[in-house]
Amino acid sequence: MEMVATQEASGILLIRIDEEHLDAGNVKAFKEAIAPLLERSDRIVFDMSQLKFVDSSGLGALIACLRQTHKGKGDFKLCEMPRPVCALFELMRMHRVFSIHDTREDALRAFA
Repeated sequence: MEMVATQEASGILLIRIDEEHLDAGNVKAFKEAIAPLLERSDRIVFDMSQLKFVDSSGLGALIACLRQTHKGKGDFKLCEMPRPVCALFELMRMHRVFSIHDTREDALRAFA
């Protein structure tokens, strides 16, 4: 699972997954790759710009990330979500659970 993690000057960890799908086929690799990243920071922005498809397994993995971050008194924000993925989040009412932002800059500013 390819991910790019960048620590912003403000201490916020920006993570971008370089995959088109987050689904049952790669969710185990996603969980293994993201676990050490979640331990690095309590403020995380997850850039979803490369994703074209997320299934229920992928959604469950993102919920697990959110729970782990909240458990450590941190916050986890999503940004740059493509329209098909956004439609799934709205259909599943996950837009009420996650803090979703149109741009990376908006998500970073939301921590201020």
